[in-house]
Amino acid sequence: MSRRGGYAGQYLRVDLSSREVVAAETPEALRLRYLGGNGFGVRILWDEVSPAVDPLSPGSDLILATGPLCGTAWPTSGRVEAIAKSPLTGIYGDANAGGAFGPELKRAGYDFVVFTGCADRPVWLWIDDGRPRLLDAAPLWGLDTVETESSIRRACADERVMVACVGPAAENGVRYASIQASPNRSLARTGVGTVMGAKRLKAVAVRGSRPVPVAFPKEFARLARSMNERIRKNEFYPSISRHGTSGLVSVVNEIGRFPTRNFQSGDFSAAERIAGEALRRDHWIEDFGCFGCPIRCDKVFRVASGESAGAVTSSLEYETLNAFGAAVGNDDLPSIIRANERCDRLGMDTISAGRSIAFAFELYEKGILSAADADGLELCWGNYRAMLELVEKIARREGIGDLLSLGVREAARRIGRGAEEYAMEVKGLEIPAQDGRAQQSMGLAHITSSRGADHLKAFPTIDETGSPNEVERRYGAAYLPEIADPHATKYKPFLVKDGEDYGAVVDSVGVCKSGGTFVMAEIYWPDLAEGLTYATGVETTPDGLRTVGERIYNLMRAYNAVHGITRADDRLPRRFKEEPSPSMGARGEVAHAEEMLDEYYALRGWDPVRGWPTAHTLARLGLSDVAERLEVLQHG
Repeated sequence: MSRRGGYAGQYLRVDLSSREVVAAETPEALRLRYLGGNGFGVRILWDEVSPAVDPLSPGSDLILATGPLCGTAWPTSGRVEAIAKSPLTGIYGDANAGGAFGPELKRAGYDFVVFTGCADRPVWLWIDDGRPRLLDAAPLWGLDTVETESSIRRACADERVMVACVGPAAENGVRYASIQASPNRSLARTGVGTVMGAKRLKAVAVRGSRPVPVAFPKEFARLARSMNERIRKNEFYPSISRHGTSGLVSVVNEIGRFPTRNFQSGDFSAAERIAGEALRRDHWIEDFGCFGCPIRCDKVFRVASGESAGAVTSSLEYETLNAFGAAVGNDDLPSIIRANERCDRLGMDTISAGRSIAFAFELYEKGILSAADADGLELCWGNYRAMLELVEKIARREGIGDLLSLGVREAARRIGRGAEEYAMEVKGLEIPAQDGRAQQSMGLAHITSSRGADHLKAFPTIDETGSPNEVERRYGAAYLPEIADPHATKYKPFLVKDGEDYGAVVDSVGVCKSGGTFVMAEIYWPDLAEGLTYATGVETTPDGLRTVGERIYNLMRAYNAVHGITRADDRLPRRFKEEPSPSMGARGEVAHAEEMLDEYYALRGWDPVRGWPTAHTLARLGLSDVAERLEVLQHG
């Protein structure tokens, strides 16, 4: 095949220190070997950001990257990736969001942007249909993300401009600050917004009119229509389309996997009061969706009366309902809507913020923190007023908020007195709203994730839903029933590895994996390979695509290895391993994640002692240069 498509063809390199903006051709080798998105990002980090570089220094890179399916007719093709060395964890970091910013960046002429250096005063980047320039952001500094986006659109005299910006949390150095992208989507995890704020880069605004090229338009359009139809026929489509991920609250609570009071249990007695049904019944305004999405899982919610009256938000996900709900013992739904609104406007990850607050609440319960330590706040379970005050204090880094802005690992280290026992994190990243005691694959996914505790890298869902249809569609009937049993460990290392490799590809091509399990369950290796073939004009096979996924994930692990990560870091907090779950379907279970590591490492071709990719594995994946660097590090 000789036709080429799927890419804008150029990228930008922006040196904020010198204010030099240079466009260059997107390297063919990068496209073929890493696809886009986090594939591009991890290769650039490996080449340019060493262990000696502080994540918040001018030598640290920030990459905003799209993929070859982003902006096309492929379903859920609105994703954009931010990649940087994480100031929260000190290792590989990334975040992903939908909306329309990614497609607009491609239509403006660029596949990705690399930011280096640090501006001497606040700036924003304006990309006007292939014409990039840096502009003064001093009037924008201090504004929240909604105010920033509105101000930029007024300055551009165009309401269609798409904006990715940071808020006060990033400006103040909160370690888990987010980047908010139009329309109101969050690149939230690992502190990518903190890196952007440290560079004094307030925003990136894009407007473009160039179509995204597709190599074989007729064949691609036919396949894209077929994928859209399959998604609409998926058994979970009606619920996810109506409720979004908030519809998971009741289901997950029943299986004992809904973290409550900082993971003390996995079910919340008042779950129905904060579930998707209550949210839609009492606060729903309208549905909307990201670019190219047939699911339209996003919603707008408003609080009409009470203490939180006037709060309006969208993108209120399952994770946030847990982080500001069950995690802190709070069943006041309007206060959760308010907390989500404030985090979005301040530019802050709701997962890490909520987990940091839950951590503080448990320290208060255990007598490790007093009211005096907490600026006079009573950090009692369910005290949503204290929760909302802590959100503001964290963003301002004021009082106890300054401590909690560092994340639970560093906060626990500074507090001492046994606080580490209650820091629910892996590799410095706060654990999201899953409990590895109730779903063994998720416990393993939390400890092997490339960015620390995470559910979306491997995204195991089959044993969450227990759907035999999903198992047979993806793996065949031979894997039943063990793979669908959430408490069984058989086949779970395979499930996690396969999900990580596929997830690396999904995050690199620019489509969504979390829209109600659809991409991961309904669209699989053969479908994605065929779509990439028609989009790019490069013959792509499922096996070849698997190799790309493995290459990306192994390079992430290698990057973490040079930063000191070993098998010893692939661990869950003691609570999950030694305290049997008291909850629902998970009652009596403990997490067996670390017991599965030998099998997982064997499947990956990693050294069983260090947990590093072996030289043989890296050579097989075309990463011999990476192997050489690890060899030097290992043997001095």
